[in-house]
Amino acid sequence: MVCGGFACSKNALCALNVVYMTDVINASWWVMSNNTRHELERSFDCCGLFNLTTLYQDDTSCNAMCKNRSSTCQMCGEKFLKHSDEALKILGGVGLFFSFTEILGVWLAMRFRNQKDPRANPSAFL
Repeated sequence: MVCGGFACSKNALCALNVVYMTDVINASWWVMSNNTRHELERSFDCCGLFNLTTLYQDDTSCNAMCKNRSSTCQMCGEKFLKHSDEALKILGGVGLFFSFTEILGVWLAMRFRNQKDPRANPSAFL
């Protein structure tokens, strides 16, 4: 199980490539309500998702601050990918830390499990 945790952390980082993340973000974007989209656009300061949604970007319903500063805004999909990449790096580091901690715990348990108590009666069994 210990090596399984290490392999799971390592493989999770490798498996979540940009194409898969783009598909997940794109599918999630179209399931969201308009209020959720507007809230994300406002909090991430972007308009639209990817180039696939340029029609939505040209819509005047985008109320991000970048729309007031300039005529073009950065696409939200790029910001989501960057943000999720940073989060996955942190998550992978935490997973690897706990995997190595688990390996250390198994080693310590195997090393010290059959030691006798020095205060115990030497004539007693175990």
